[in-house]
Amino acid sequence: MLYFILFLLITGASIVFAVKKKRAVFLVLPFLSMFVYFIVQIALVPMPFFETVKFIFSLR
Repeated sequence: MLYFILFLLITGASIVFAVKKKRAVFLVLPFLSMFVYFIVQIALVPMPFFETVKFIFSLR
C-alpha cells in the first residue's frame, strides 16, 4: 500500500510540474519510477537475475 501511495504522489507531482513548467519531460518520471520498482522486485527474487527475467517472460 505504501508503494501505491508513493507512486500516486510521484505521478501527481509530475503532472503538477509538467503543467507549471510546460515541459512534457516531467511525465516520464512516473514510468521511470515504476520501471525501477519492477527491476528492484525482480532483483529480490533468490534466483539469478537473467533466469528470473526469462521465467517471467516465458509464462503463458
